[in-house]
Amino acid sequence: MIPAMPASATTRQASVSALRFGRVATTGVLAALILFAGVWGSWGTAQHVMLTKGRERGTVRVTGCAGDTCSGPFSPGSAGARAHARVKLEKSVAVRKGQTYDVVLKPGTGDAVRSGPAGILYAWLPLGGALLLASVVVAGGMRLTRVAWVLGLAGGALLTSAFLAVQ
Repeated sequence: MIPAMPASATTRQASVSALRFGRVATTGVLAALILFAGVWGSWGTAQHVMLTKGRERGTVRVTGCAGDTCSGPFSPGSAGARAHARVKLEKSVAVRKGQTYDVVLKPGTGDAVRSGPAGILYAWLPLGGALLLASVVVAGGMRLTRVAWVLGLAGGALLTSAFLAVQ
């Protein structure tokens, strides 16, 4: 016959289990929140690049850059698009004066967003960073190392492919 555990041992075991569940639940919510923020941060630009039906598509030749924006004339490339004397394009390391880029115009504005594979990957950069950050949270707080490796590798692949495509 096995002797019963003292009440203090079962209470301690229940406390440890409750704390473990609390840690896993809290870090799971935090990881989900980080991933949601990454998608939210990316979607503002990605929607214009990925859902181009009915939007003005074409090219912009960058003629000048000032501050954090570059600008140039827009040449239409889709049905219903019209030429614009000047549109703004967010300046980044991938936008250079004198270069021509495929773009999509945001509806009702003179703001352009890069299109094509480079534009799609560039738009999802915040998600790539969120995947990397969430992998650390999942590995440390939830102790799910395989899931963390998948998240981290996916984030790293997204960031690397965006870097290579935008160049």
